[in-house]
Amino acid sequence: MRNFKILLVGLLLVFPGLAVADASNVPGAATWYFHVDLEQMRSEGAGKGLYDWMVDEVFAELKEDTGVDIEKELDRLTAYSLAGQGPVFLFEGNISQESKDRLMTIIAMEGDLEPSKSSGKSYYRLSGSDEHDRNLDFDGGNIEIQLEALEDESWISMALANKVLVTSSEEQMQALLKNGGNIAGKRSHNGALIVLTAEKTLLQAGMDSAALGGDDDSGWDSNILRHTEQVAFLVAAAANKLAIEAKLVTTEPEMAESLASVVRGLVSLVAFSDDLDDEVIAVLRGIKIKTDGRSLSISLAIDPDVIVAALSD
Repeated sequence: MRNFKILLVGLLLVFPGLAVADASNVPGAATWYFHVDLEQMRSEGAGKGLYDWMVDEVFAELKEDTGVDIEKELDRLTAYSLAGQGPVFLFEGNISQESKDRLMTIIAMEGDLEPSKSSGKSYYRLSGSDEHDRNLDFDGGNIEIQLEALEDESWISMALANKVLVTSSEEQMQALLKNGGNIAGKRSHNGALIVLTAEKTLLQAGMDSAALGGDDDSGWDSNILRHTEQVAFLVAAAANKLAIEAKLVTTEPEMAESLASVVRGLVSLVAFSDDLDDEVIAVLRGIKIKTDGRSLSISLAIDPDVIVAALSD
């Protein structure tokens, strides 16, 4: 359970975003994106239980350790990275002056207090040339999140209303300030990233599988990634259920069929476990697995109480 909390905190701190309602405006040239809409989660019945669990189990601990009240200050965050340019971060919400003061303290310690300006808006440089400068260390060292994606320096701006923007380069910062936090350019994702959409998106992510590539080719997950070109994931509110969808684009149709067979086999094995509740078994048996050429889609609708109960065990 603690590892799951660490993952959630890592996502909230390391993957920020655009000023958009969902990830449909992520540039087509992006290699990965991430978006979470906490405001939508708070207001929707299906997402409220999951949000309340995050408040109790994640946000409360984060507030105690860092003083940042995500429940009151953060509404949306999305992240994306353009090939060869590094990630862009934008936190959107009712960000308090206290939190801004903390950021200025970090800038004073690790950057340049004298602001630069672009399009009439101020921004600052953060150094972070040493690895420890890019780490967040909570709870006496028990939780460590590395911000290595920001390389040796980053740029931060609090000039946009209700937003904190962080970029990997000064050019990115200047372009975003000019366009109010949005990247100018082509939005088409044809042949590029998959961007799944829904009316009430709570969380979504996607990436070019090459962005996940590592040196270690061992393990079944690496074997799957080697035959996958794109991956996307979506959680949305649908009536009183959470709709979850995942989509993979494989290198060839035969691979999509093979992966579909693997997923069906795993679901079948788990569904016959004596340790599972009837509700969970019903969810597993309701999973829909479809292939269409090189694409594999997996979807299910689940009662949010089932997810919260599983997280709380």
